[in-house]
Amino acid sequence: MEIVGGREAGADGDQPLPAPAYHDEEATMIYPMFALVLLTFFVGIRLGSCRFANARSGRVDGRYYRLMRGDTPPDGELKLARNFSNLFEAPVLFYVFGAIVIAKNLTAPLPLALAWSYVALRAVHTAIHLGRNHPVHRFLAFLASCIVLLAMWGWLALVL
Repeated sequence: MEIVGGREAGADGDQPLPAPAYHDEEATMIYPMFALVLLTFFVGIRLGSCRFANARSGRVDGRYYRLMRGDTPPDGELKLARNFSNLFEAPVLFYVFGAIVIAKNLTAPLPLALAWSYVALRAVHTAIHLGRNHPVHRFLAFLASCIVLLAMWGWLALVL
């Protein structure tokens, strides 16, 4: 096939093939996904540094971290550990949703707004969990995030 203007020519030989159809809005779903990844790393790094500080200061016997038994870490560490674990539970469905939207080129304003809402609610949940940790407030943030996640999957079911 002949090269015209740095690209292969079309079937008629004189017209270059069109550039792949790619628009910035097709990739915008990656941004809320990336934001949730950043939140996960933020909590994970805080957890690691908290564990290191607790072992170094003697508040927790360093051997505890081998199998996570034999000692009781401080509440602050337990909250971080639980929140970090939470960020690998329901958010997996969020990441799968985002990957499907990107792969199928389904980015639209509604799923994008729902994705950002989900990330915001997960951030609120984390702030509550690592802050005053009021169970009712934390549950309401979790429940709202689950409702948004369900709405995301409902929308996906309708458009596929």
